[in-house]
Amino acid sequence: MARTTVRQLWQAKLEGKLARREWPATPVAMRTAYAGSILGIDPSLRGTGLALIEFAVGRPPILLSCRTVKVPARRSMAHCLAEIHRAVTMYVAEYAPRHVALEQTIFVQNFQTAQILGAARGAAIAAAALHGHEVFEYAPLRVKQAVVGRGRASKEQMARTVMGLLGHGRALAFDEADAAGVALCHAYTWRE
Repeated sequence: MARTTVRQLWQAKLEGKLARREWPATPVAMRTAYAGSILGIDPSLRGTGLALIEFAVGRPPILLSCRTVKVPARRSMAHCLAEIHRAVTMYVAEYAPRHVALEQTIFVQNFQTAQILGAARGAAIAAAALHGHEVFEYAPLRVKQAVVGRGRASKEQMARTVMGLLGHGRALAFDEADAAGVALCHAYTWRE
């Protein structure tokens, strides 16, 4: 008999295929399904991924919009941060997501890299906060566990799984797939 994962249970719950009595007697059973839109953000100085996903009880999640904020290497750090801020502001203002979820910085051994990633995260967080949104943060390991079922999943596995969960026809760029993964992780693990 195959073991059902928490991710599979949540997917079935979001799709309305799982009745309350079928849930296991664990704290997971006490959660209510997430309903509303989530802006997922995968911050990076030169390639920030953004994905807006709509969740509703009784149907699978729908990818409303996604993009990668690409900034050429010849542009300054200040210009990159302005582009990230501008893109997140546009998404928040135009789509008014219910929540904003962001991937936390991974452990890096290089101080300068950590500083750059922190600045990119700050630009995204500031844009969401200026529009009154609370930002929920998730570690990359947690995102991969929630979406793929394995914390050490590759970028390719993550992209394929996200595309399967969203029923999306075209291949998403890795940054967009990671951003969508953050939004899915938030919907699967968030509690009211």
